[in-house]
Amino acid sequence: MAEIKSTALQGGFGRTQRRDAWWVENLPVWILLGGFGIYATLRAFKGDFFQTGPYLSPFYSPLIDADHHIWKWSPALLILIFPLGFRMTCYYYRKAYYRAFFADPPACAVGEPLGRKYKGETKFPFILQNLHRYFFYFALIFIVFLWKDTIEAFWYEGHFFVGVGSLVFLVNIILLSLYTFSCHSWRHLVGGKLDCFSCSVANQSRHGLWKKFSFLNERHMVFAWCSLVSVGFADFYVWMVASGLIKDIRLL
Repeated sequence: MAEIKSTALQGGFGRTQRRDAWWVENLPVWILLGGFGIYATLRAFKGDFFQTGPYLSPFYSPLIDADHHIWKWSPALLILIFPLGFRMTCYYYRKAYYRAFFADPPACAVGEPLGRKYKGETKFPFILQNLHRYFFYFALIFIVFLWKDTIEAFWYEGHFFVGVGSLVFLVNIILLSLYTFSCHSWRHLVGGKLDCFSCSVANQSRHGLWKKFSFLNERHMVFAWCSLVSVGFADFYVWMVASGLIKDIRLL
């Protein structure tokens, strides 16, 4: 059997025998994920311009204690830990931000910073990544609320309504649903944990579902990025309309 040798070189950060621009794949992570983190943090703590007409920002859904009877800070801070936790513990995002922000490693076959001892996800805080499946359960609940918000975005003052914001919400919830249901945890629940697909009729049915969701799972990275942009844009659109900087155009 031929011996496979690593192209990573010992002795320094970034050392490699790779001749391609390996660092380019980290650019969208720095720009999109880093930019989204800054934007979402500012919007969550600001706590205003989150609702207008039939539109409720997805950052604030479900809306809890908007009048500050109990909680004096932004209502977004009561719920964002769950969708944020779902994304931060996501298997794909972990690979992306470990490479881009922690250089652990910066890319395949590229040297890491000296003196680092790999401990995987067995020590705090990275051991918390194992909570991903539980954040997934909460994500399912949030998907229900966001679908409710989307339906309400097509109903205004007692009449069927279609505005630009309605379509923004519709695209966003479709992408969020695809991201959620392409998750490895969902694929595992549907049928991935079964040892025998042919042992019963029920298992055969679950095998069919498993194959369908495996198709989505193969595109999980695409849904992760598209839904990140769409949820940020949906909040931005509500912010702009609520603040009066732009006007929502009624299409129907």
